[in-house]
Amino acid sequence: MEAASFTSTSQFLTAKSSSSSSSSSTASYSSYSSTSQSLCSLRYKPNAKALNCKSSRSFSVRASAGGADDSVVTLLDYGAGNVRSLRNAIKYLGFDIKDVQTPEDILKAKRLIFPGVGAFAPAMDVLNKKGMAEALCAYIEQDRPFLGICLGLQLLFESSEENGPVKGLGLIPGVVGRFDSSKGIRVPHIGWNALDIAKDTQILDDIGKSHVYFVHSYRATPSDDNREWISSTCKYGDNFIASIQRGNVHAVQFHPEKSGDVGLSVLRRFLNPKSGRTQKLVQGNASKLAKRVIACLDVRTNDKGDLVVTKGDQYDVREHTKENEVRNLGKPVDLAGQYYKDGADEVSFLNITAFRDFPLGDLPMLQVLRHASENVFVPLTVGGGIRDFKDGNGRYYSSLEVASEYFRSGADKVSIGSDAVYAAEEYLKSGVKTGKSSLEQISRVYGNQAVVVSIDPRRVYVKDPKAVEFRTVKVRSPGPNGEEYAWYQCTVSGGREGRPIGAYELAKAVEELGAGEILLNCIDCDGQGKGFDIDLIKLISDAVSIPVIASSGAGTVEHFSEVFTETNASAALAAGIFHRKEVPIPSVKEHLVKEGIEVRM
Repeated sequence: MEAASFTSTSQFLTAKSSSSSSSSSTASYSSYSSTSQSLCSLRYKPNAKALNCKSSRSFSVRASAGGADDSVVTLLDYGAGNVRSLRNAIKYLGFDIKDVQTPEDILKAKRLIFPGVGAFAPAMDVLNKKGMAEALCAYIEQDRPFLGICLGLQLLFESSEENGPVKGLGLIPGVVGRFDSSKGIRVPHIGWNALDIAKDTQILDDIGKSHVYFVHSYRATPSDDNREWISSTCKYGDNFIASIQRGNVHAVQFHPEKSGDVGLSVLRRFLNPKSGRTQKLVQGNASKLAKRVIACLDVRTNDKGDLVVTKGDQYDVREHTKENEVRNLGKPVDLAGQYYKDGADEVSFLNITAFRDFPLGDLPMLQVLRHASENVFVPLTVGGGIRDFKDGNGRYYSSLEVASEYFRSGADKVSIGSDAVYAAEEYLKSGVKTGKSSLEQISRVYGNQAVVVSIDPRRVYVKDPKAVEFRTVKVRSPGPNGEEYAWYQCTVSGGREGRPIGAYELAKAVEELGAGEILLNCIDCDGQGKGFDIDLIKLISDAVSIPVIASSGAGTVEHFSEVFTETNASAALAAGIFHRKEVPIPSVKEHLVKEGIEVRM
């Protein structure tokens, strides 16, 4: 499932149950001339049931009235997000946004961007019920300036296997299918990968050998039928279509708004084709999926009520002084902006205040996301307190509503901790997926790649691996009494409470319940600077087929190369050493390159 992100739960449910028809939404259009230059002849029509665009209906395809402002971009936001990031990128480049309210707004657009971040079926359902599908086809067939992003590319094909088959717009031949994890790749495809440019296309002119950011589980594959559309491909298991171009019609599978300066150049060239390069981009040596270096910001209120970035020592965030104050390492938005400039591949916010009573009332953290996303054009993850709850008045809020607020505020992914442990315990006990846990709710609507599960285990040494019911590992360093084995007990509530479930069992369970990524911490290593727990990370990254982020314990650049060469971790995360400038992010990446490990530079 794609990372579907409806701006509210009610919008998603309304779209699913709307009784309005396409015909009532589009009754005012008149026919366009048969002599108009069009892409209609390129529409693939192997069978009628694959098409949603009704060729019997005619549309007037008129540009906006003369003198329309060239700085205005029409945005087709059908209720998906994180669209805030794209909005911020467009504004950052000096353009204004007009939102599509009716199908006619599509036909009047001078340039149209479709940021389809979502699951294929709900997206098509919304487009059809609102009369947008036919208008979109008419707009594209007239070779008008169009940029589809992620699902905005996939919907152009005839159908998708995602919860399907589901009919697409049918403009490009091909079926969108899921990545094949049996080929040894991790699904979802998350991270910075390289492009193989197939033909000259203006919007990709500045990319060169640079990485761009992908996050998806489904992809379209090249064929003889669609080859004339392909402008670039990407290698992940097999080759898949990374971008298409035909005349003024463009679409990309990657996220330019999350691809740093390289991605901004793609948007700039689409929005202003006459623009030259405004800054010289660093030409990289991108050839494959890069290992990610992630900056983590533990955020909480201090004793004065200010929101600060802190860092724990085995989860203790207070200074060992007479005042016993919360360790203050800087302001969240400022640090996030600095890490973006330093080359962090993602920025993760973990609110360890944990919204004890009222998650949606935590306005400062929502503001942090909103402000950070204005100038940070790499993925943002937020975690802490994502669960069902009742406020002081007894009103019930679902975890889906909480997550939706984060996505609207600028988050690309949400991280679930304690609630995922409880869900996994219930699932392992009953063997039944109820669909009611926060993990299941959010991944069902937003897609599994939008959901990270944060695991916080402690090492428990044992002499005999058969003495416990949990998966053990032979450890590199024996325990205090010479124990050669250990299992990893999961904790909740910020490490304060141990649970009867191991990290291995939890990881396997949350993958089945819909997690798209695992953030793997280790309380024993946290803040120690002695390196990641290689035994733990290898155990978990070998057990699951979703990406694993290694966390806790980094103290030197060598610790990063060690975790990437000795485990199957897809990314490595650090906090304190970055905050205190002990090990800068550029130094980490330079070291990894010297060690032959591909990273985004």
